[in-house]
Amino acid sequence: MSRSRDKILENLDEMYREAFERAQTTGDSSQMATLDFAYRREQLYFEILLDIRDAMERR
Repeated sequence: MSRSRDKILENLDEMYREAFERAQTTGDSSQMATLDFAYRREQLYFEILLDIRDAMERR
């Protein structure tokens, strides 16, 4: 059984949030910007993959 879309995106959010908070604590604005971009990119990738998975499961 596949993990739910919400659970996968929740895990992604948690992982990036922890890293972002560490960068924020140290005042590393460059790392914060890098993490922000990476999070949005990875979220888009996962959503595309999950759409493909959902379409294949419906077949």
